Formats: sequence, C-alpha cells, structure tokens
Amino acid sequence: MGIGIESSCDETSIALVEAGKKLLSLKIYSQIENHAPYRGVVPELASRSHLEKINLLLEECLIEADVDWKDIAYIAVTTHPGLMGSLMIGAQLARCISLVHSIPIVPVNHLEAHLAVVSLEEEIPSFPWLGVLLSGGNSSIYRYSDWGNLQLIGDTMDDALGEAFDKVSALLDLPYPGGPVVEKEARKFFDRTDKPKGSLFPRLLKESTYDKIEFSFSGLKTAVLYHVRGKPKEDLDIPRICHDFQKTAFELVTRNISKAVKNTGIGTVVCAGGVLANSILREELEMVAKRQDWTLLYPSKKILCTDNGAMIANLGFYLWQKGFTAPLNFKVSPKRSFSQTI
Repeated sequence: MGIGIESSCDETSIALVEAGKKLLSLKIYSQIENHAPYRGVVPELASRSHLEKINLLLEECLIEADVDWKDIAYIAVTTHPGLMGSLMIGAQLARCISLVHSIPIVPVNHLEAHLAVVSLEEEIPSFPWLGVLLSGGNSSIYRYSDWGNLQLIGDTMDDALGEAFDKVSALLDLPYPGGPVVEKEARKFFDRTDKPKGSLFPRLLKESTYDKIEFSFSGLKTAVLYHVRGKPKEDLDIPRICHDFQKTAFELVTRNISKAVKNTGIGTVVCAGGVLANSILREELEMVAKRQDWTLLYPSKKILCTDNGAMIANLGFYLWQKGFTAPLNFKVSPKRSFSQTI
C-alpha cells in the first residue's frame, strides 16, 4: 500500500491506498474559510495552514487505516504544479518519512493524478484516453498514453473555467468559492415556468476551426460584467444569469471534447477536476457522450474531484510499479511541464 500527500494549493490531504484500487483512509482539510475573505487563495496563508495541519492528518490517516509503517511500500507526493510554499510542506513530510522509515518517494504530477483517480472507482480503460481537466487553474485536454505520459492537445488562452465561476460569483455578490453557489442558482432556473427564450451571452469562440482545440472564458466573464454593471442586485435575474453563464461555458467544453474525439479517433474520455463536481455539467457530458457514442468516465464521488491525497496515492502506485522514484533532494515546481532526473 502507499501514502498520498497532497498540498499543492488550498487543501491539505493525506490518504492510504492499497494496490492502487482500495481506499483505506482519506483525510482532507479545506482552507476555504481562510481564503474566503479574499475571494481567492493567498499563498502565504495556504503554506502556513498546510504546516499546521499536515502532521495531524497523517496521524489520523494511519490510525483509521490501522496500518504500520512496515506495511507501506511507497510515499507518493505532489511535486508539480502548485504554489511553491505549499508544495514544499508536502515534500518535506515525504522526505522525513522516507529518511526515517526507508520508504521510496514517488513524485506525482497533480494534474495527471486528477485524471488517473477514476481508476479507484472503475476498471482501468486501455490507453490511450483523452483526459479533460477542468478546475480553478486548468481548462485543458490531454492525450493520455500511459502512466506518466501526457500530451497537451488543447488549453485555455486566459481564464480557467473554475476561475471564471469565482469571478462571476463575485460579480453577482455571491459567496466564494463560486462553483457550488452558481450551480445552485442555475438549478432554480430549471424549475421556472416563465423561462425567457435565448441566451444572455454569445457563443464562445464561434470562429474557431474544427482542428483547433482551445478554451477562453474571459470574454464570458466580461459579458456578465457588462450585463450586471450599474444594476442593483434586486433587479438582476440571478438564476437566469447563472444558468446562461453555465450553458455557454459548458457548450464550449462539450464542443472541444467532440473535436478532440474526432481529431484523435480516441473514444474514451476521462473528465476530472473540481468543476466536475457540478452535476449540471455531468448531465451535459452524459448526453453528448451518448449522442456521439464515446465512453465517458469521471469520478462519481465528488470528493475525488477536489484536490485530495487519494488521487496522489493512486497514481503513485502505477508510477511506483514502473520504477519512478525520486532521491531525497527531489525538486518541486509551480510549472505544469516539469522534468527532473528520477
């Protein structure tokens, strides 16, 4: 079995996973309340919080799983991308455990781990897959050829989708983080009998050619800004704004996935990241996958869409099997593309 250590941003998490399949324990400390007053993650606060919580979570995890150090075969830890100070906290814990208990360290790409976590719940599909990552910092599509082998085929030109949710929530004077509350407001629109026709916002990247896979949400955020500017909150149809914002954003997501399936000929699509906790997006993806006849996989447990140690331990198992281990002086990096000698 292996330990997974995740401290890349604003969740501190430790998990124990057996053979890459069985989740024995998962502990997460969310820092949302710490960062909510600032409507975004403050790196210094995040680092301090990781430092305060990580040892306690490790202890709780070991107790709940009822395992001894001799039972642990590897330590998987997020090495990139993320906030440097936060990554360093998890890395130092991994080094300490390795030094004391002589357990090998497996460096893990946080983005790949999001995509690989589906193997905790599903039979592992044959490679290659298309990996669609939608989160606060990423809106991208990858060709996933093997464990540790990702090729970027589509990316965002500006805001990531999760970031756009937060910005729209702020424009509407709704709480942080924006994802859950915008979805909740959009749900209210479905139940109305007086639904206005048409959308408040234009189709995104409507001039984009079929061979080009790209995301852009800054224009949508600006369209929401122009729509609400100068209007008192009581005069805004917030459920409709949230519904039309989501519908416009999700149309671009499904359009890009359809392009990627057609352009690559790969019929298995794995979607992951925090935005996949949105049940309306899940419904849209299911409908498009069924209509276009491709296989859709995503974490059914919404907790596995967030940053968590289970995804790190899970991917770590497959990398460990392939012999990917790191020395004690391994590096961490904020970069998505990051290589080191391992």
